[in-house]
Amino acid sequence: MTKRPVVIGIAGGSCSGKTSVTRAVYEVFKEHSVVVIEQDYYYKDQAHLTFDERLLTNYDHPFAFDTDLLIEHVTSLIDRKPVQKPVYDYVNHTRAEEVIAVEPVDVIIVEGILVLEDERLRDLMNIKIFVDTDADLRIIRRIQRDIKERGRTADSVIDQYLSAVRPMHNLFIEPTKRHAHLIIPEGGGNEVAIDLLITKIKTILESNDVM
Repeated sequence: MTKRPVVIGIAGGSCSGKTSVTRAVYEVFKEHSVVVIEQDYYYKDQAHLTFDERLLTNYDHPFAFDTDLLIEHVTSLIDRKPVQKPVYDYVNHTRAEEVIAVEPVDVIIVEGILVLEDERLRDLMNIKIFVDTDADLRIIRRIQRDIKERGRTADSVIDQYLSAVRPMHNLFIEPTKRHAHLIIPEGGGNEVAIDLLITKIKTILESNDVM
């Protein structure tokens, strides 16, 4: 009988440290076979909209994501079936033509700001994590990231944070903390929490129990 993969959901606010937690887990289990399914890749296709209309999208709202497709893909991977993970084009603000082939693995990490928001997706997870970092650190990290990696100005990042990121965090992201099995302050720098998470993943892999 084929063992069920372990599914880990890693949520938290923008620039909270989700990626560092994900990377820490990935490095431990990469030889065991692990894949990361980024919620950011599952933004809805906006090819039917004009470019100016796409610029109005609130990317921190649950409606921005094609959650049905994300659930379909995670379910397929649990059933040991390959999927074609979409790619999002941040320059043109719509889904890219290329896809990424993902083969079934033993550890599936689903990472993103709102991966704990939808009950259907939560029900597929063995372990649910919320990375909890103070707002001042998150906005500083976001300004640094968007200026360096996305060519944004500090003013534009701050305007977006105040108009969309902060209110959506308070309304949709922060409340999902109550669904988490483990809350990790400060992301990947919390070595004790990371060690506890890795130990639990190993336990499930060895016994193949489902929480």
